[in-house]
Amino acid sequence: MKTTYETRYASSPQGVKQYDTNQLREEFLIENLFEDNKINLVYSHYDRFITGGVMPLSESIELDTIDPLKAPYFLERRELGIINIGESGTVSVDGTEYVLNHREALYVGQGNKKVVFSSKSEKNPAKFYLNSTPAHKAYPTKKIGTNDVEVIELGAPETANARTLRKYIVNSVVDVCQLQMGMTTLKPGSSWNTMPAHVHDRRMEVYFYFEVPEDQAVCHFMGQPQETRHIWMQNNQAVISPPWSIHSGSGTASYSFIWGMAGENLDYGDMDVAKINELR
Repeated sequence: MKTTYETRYASSPQGVKQYDTNQLREEFLIENLFEDNKINLVYSHYDRFITGGVMPLSESIELDTIDPLKAPYFLERRELGIINIGESGTVSVDGTEYVLNHREALYVGQGNKKVVFSSKSEKNPAKFYLNSTPAHKAYPTKKIGTNDVEVIELGAPETANARTLRKYIVNSVVDVCQLQMGMTTLKPGSSWNTMPAHVHDRRMEVYFYFEVPEDQAVCHFMGQPQETRHIWMQNNQAVISPPWSIHSGSGTASYSFIWGMAGENLDYGDMDVAKINELR
């Protein structure tokens, strides 16, 4: 079986206050998403959100169901978002092939039985980053190219947070049940993402950091606004953000990250902003 998984249970903000560094990382950090010819998944009990990575080399890899789903196939009651951060590859959905180049995405609706990943080149493989959430309705599978996304310019060089946000899988671009995915890229000289920080008690979120230069890092901040914690992260690592937690980071060099959300609604602007000078 080429699909492996681990389960992460939900933690209360009261409990997290007592965590040391190792426990904080064990609960929220996802370190090893991309391995040769494998699918690695993390099943979180926050909104039943699944985070995963696929890096096919010389062979095609099929997405198998996993035991926590108690389903005959992965997407029986789920939807799936895929963004390729590697080189060109193909995703086959029930026999229909979709070519995904670098930074292109695919939404796969509920009810599709067979999803297969492959790379165009073994030496320069695709790296498919996955987010999956429970779904209540079957929507059509749709490819989202780099010209199909909604683009927003945010921040400013003066506050070290000038960045470009691209909305890939949102309800204004593609029909979805609850999954939302997008990508934010920091501009040269800027380091802060998602600042001012915020929480949204109606949704959880996962951040996946990539394009972090070798020997550099991102310091990801989490926790309640008045009780923050931090996790140091490397390239191609993800972090789970509970609904009660802020999610913000600052890098030692420019970087990009993919955000994925699930929960109560599809209102991207549904957030409670935490004032910068009131963070603790």
